[in-house]
Amino acid sequence: MPEPTVPEPTPTRIGYVLKMYPRFSETFIVTEILAREALGADLEIFSLRAPVDPRFHDSLARVQAPVRYVPRVRRAEDLWTALATAREVLGPLPDRLLAELLAADAEDAAQALAVAVAARRSGLTHLHAHFASLATTVARLAALAAGITYSFTAHARDLFHEQVDDADVLRKAADAHHVVTISRFNVAHLRAIGVAPERVRLVYNGLDLEAFPARTGTDDDVEATPTTGLHVVGVGRLVEKKGFDDLLHAVAILRGRGHRVRATLVGGGELEERLRATSSALGLDDVVTFTGPLPQPQVRDVVGTADVLAAPCVVGSDGNADGLPTVVLEAMALGTPCVTTGVTGLGEAVVHESTGLVVDQHDPTGLAEAVARLDADPALARSLATAARALVQDRFDSRRQAAQLQAALAPEAAA
Repeated sequence: MPEPTVPEPTPTRIGYVLKMYPRFSETFIVTEILAREALGADLEIFSLRAPVDPRFHDSLARVQAPVRYVPRVRRAEDLWTALATAREVLGPLPDRLLAELLAADAEDAAQALAVAVAARRSGLTHLHAHFASLATTVARLAALAAGITYSFTAHARDLFHEQVDDADVLRKAADAHHVVTISRFNVAHLRAIGVAPERVRLVYNGLDLEAFPARTGTDDDVEATPTTGLHVVGVGRLVEKKGFDDLLHAVAILRGRGHRVRATLVGGGELEERLRATSSALGLDDVVTFTGPLPQPQVRDVVGTADVLAAPCVVGSDGNADGLPTVVLEAMALGTPCVTTGVTGLGEAVVHESTGLVVDQHDPTGLAEAVARLDADPALARSLATAARALVQDRFDSRRQAAQLQAALAPEAAA
């Protein structure tokens, strides 16, 4: 058997391991990849699942990294082929790793070996995964097999859900070069379950601020603009943790109190039929619009021209919760005042009375009163929006995020 050829590695050859790429709702990953490429990182993307949504955001066209769709084993013969190829390219696997591969789901193990082989052949020096679930499972095994380092970004559902196994997260963190997470709230959680503090890096999700310019205008402009009523927008998947049921009830409360109000819900999801039924039952069909999912430029237009972005996030009955929704950062950058809840890391962006208004989760009355307050006090709304833009520029710039991620790979930064 010929000796495998191992290309000379370079310091910044990073493989991104993602469950599915591209994914319409995960614009933050594309933004991160673009920002790292702009800093000179040499990236390659591994997608463990084929995309299922034919819609793409235009920013995808700017990604330079090649994309590999990792084959899924369907037959026993495929698994044996994966093992034979891995042995040829990687050499004998250590007993500990072999035991882990045998204990893993067969498909995960085969994909991990395929990623390891591709990484070795491409001269990748590091793997990075998003979400501490499937993608990190595969990235970890692949990195151990290829003899390179790996890291992962922990978000929300991969930490806060009844099905999450903290011991599994802890095991992945223990082997990782470092662990990235997106809020101080998450940092505290990871430490609470036992992840070594020095291993965790707080890196907020970033935003391409050039793509989200702050709106311009004055009080006079606002007063001179004919109005069709207060426009409240909610953006996100139509699932329990987004709290859109509370938003519909808040709109009904506002209307019942005599406010001219309309609402737009952007997104699709498993609760769409139920939310539409709720809207009808509340008598809101003439003021609530369901647009379905929209490309990023259209989302930007809807959010940028709305009076208020409402993100009434809740902790779902299964423990699922949002981390720090990208659309909140986008609204803050665009200068649209935000009303949200204090769930998980949201309060690190929307600071009550400073960069937005924060209400209790599951409190449609409080949500309605916060929206009405912004409607009645344009100076307050403008002040919050100005401070929000400044905070996003300071804390959530994708260039800053990319620099932090690159710095985490420096030898002296190793955990």
